[in-house]
This record gives sequence, C-alpha cells and structure tokens, in this order.
Amino acid sequence: MSMIEAFRVADDVLRQGVQGIADLITVPGLINLDFADVRTVMAEAGSALIGIGVASGEDRAVRAARTAISSPLLETSMEGARGVLLNVTGGLDLGLVEVNEAAQIIAEAADPDANIIFGAVIDDGLKDEVRITVIATGFDAARPRRAAEASDRAPATAPPPQDVPVKMFIDDLDVPAFLRKR
Repeated sequence: MSMIEAFRVADDVLRQGVQGIADLITVPGLINLDFADVRTVMAEAGSALIGIGVASGEDRAVRAARTAISSPLLETSMEGARGVLLNVTGGLDLGLVEVNEAAQIIAEAADPDANIIFGAVIDDGLKDEVRITVIATGFDAARPRRAAEASDRAPATAPPPQDVPVKMFIDDLDVPAFLRKR
C-alpha cells in the first residue's frame, strides 16, 4: 500500500468515525440514542474504539457486527470493553432476529459486566444494507495488569505518554441550541 493510499484510508476511517458519532446524536431512531448516551459511555472511560460495519446480502447484520468490533488498520478490537454504545441501522426489511444476532456478537466481545446502550434506526435509503456503529470504552479497567506493571521495581525505560482522558473533550462540549429546544 502506498503512503498516499494509506492516508486516504486513514482519512476515510476518521470521516466514518466522526459521521458515526454525528449520526448517533442527530438522527432520530426507532430506539433513540442521543448525546447523553454518548457521554455516559465516554465519561472517564479512557481510550475509546469507534467501529463501523456495513454489509448487505445474507448474514449482513452478523458480518457488519464483526467488522464493527475489529479494526484491521489499528490491529485492535473491542474485547473486554466495559462501556459500549451500539447502534444498528437498516432499511424497512431489517429483521428482529438479525438485530439480535448482531447485538449478541457485540455483547460477547465486551466485558461480561459491560454497560451496553442499544439504539436502532430505520433508514428507507438503506435497501439491503445494515450499518452497525459501535463505540467501546473502558478497556483499561477490564485488562488485567501484567506482572511487570504490578512490580515495585523502577521501569528500565521511561513510561509511555499517557492518553488524554476523553472526559476533558466531552466536558468542553455543550449541547447545541437546536438540540436543547427539542
């Protein structure tokens, strides 16, 4: 893969993530998700994984769910997440069994005690397509500490830089006026 192509793919992944969060907040759903749900999952949760899976045809919801929970570009998955926001979007033909199968895949990947917030949107524009958006957080609390990290010895090298807490970003946001007036 060339450098230009890699940046193009990275730009598309970023666009999908931003679009996914914007759609969660602004597009009304059959089972609605809103800014409060995003804030609940992301507040004080450390790093976050945003995954979007789109599939059509047979087993579309299952394939979309599997794509959403793993990111081949980042070589990471949502395994052990303690906070999960799950949104399933499909056309008028979206079946309850499909939604259940997709939700089960997401739930199995998350921590057994995870807080999973579910939403569903019916979009007439999606003919045979299912889109699943997952925001997963709380990995640090779910992962056991390695023996080297738990030891009292001083590290041989400087510790890696700490992630900026997501809470700082969320607290800087206000609910837009057009959403407050609803």
